[in-house]
Amino acid sequence: MSKLNIAPTKSNLLKMKEQLSVSVDGYELLEQKREILVMELMHMVEQVKMLERDIDKVIESAYPALRNMLMAAGGDRVEQISHSVHYDFTIREKPVTLGGMRFSSIDVELPKRELFYSFMGTLADSDKVMVDFFKLLSLLTQMASIRTIVWKLATEVRKTQRRVNALDKMVIPQTRETKKYIESVLEERERENVFVLKSLKNRNNTKPEGEK
Repeated sequence: MSKLNIAPTKSNLLKMKEQLSVSVDGYELLEQKREILVMELMHMVEQVKMLERDIDKVIESAYPALRNMLMAAGGDRVEQISHSVHYDFTIREKPVTLGGMRFSSIDVELPKRELFYSFMGTLADSDKVMVDFFKLLSLLTQMASIRTIVWKLATEVRKTQRRVNALDKMVIPQTRETKKYIESVLEERERENVFVLKSLKNRNNTKPEGEK
């Protein structure tokens, strides 16, 4: 690893020591952050897998129920029923904190469950269809929210990994190499100064008496 192109002075040595200390601390903190984010990411991926299974189960129930309703009542009658039934829901944004980071998520608020087949000549099948499809809506909303968070977490993991690699493979080794170089130069200068002082002292001690 090549060293930084700076003058080998005591002030620069102090700067390199400080930079090395900060870089090592930063590396350790980023590595901890990376591990936490990876664990959170793996946990979210497991949630995605579970939601996928739940969605498949609801789809297996919801679409056959809708098909049976269409076959029993006909398309026109089903459309009339859909216009006569008010089953409102609300999708809202909610904050989520994972690994010390805040994410924007969404949540669906379903209405209180009601039965409609006794009103306006609607069919009992309509209740099952609505229950299944609102459950599917809730699961799909959760899936959209989690997938968004997974994507953001994965992006943050990659960014953190790049920073960790930069500190580990470039910044810290380069700073250490520069610190060692400056220390060696300063030590060599110190030895030279000591040698010069000893030489001057010896020269003064060996002068003949009366020589100024």
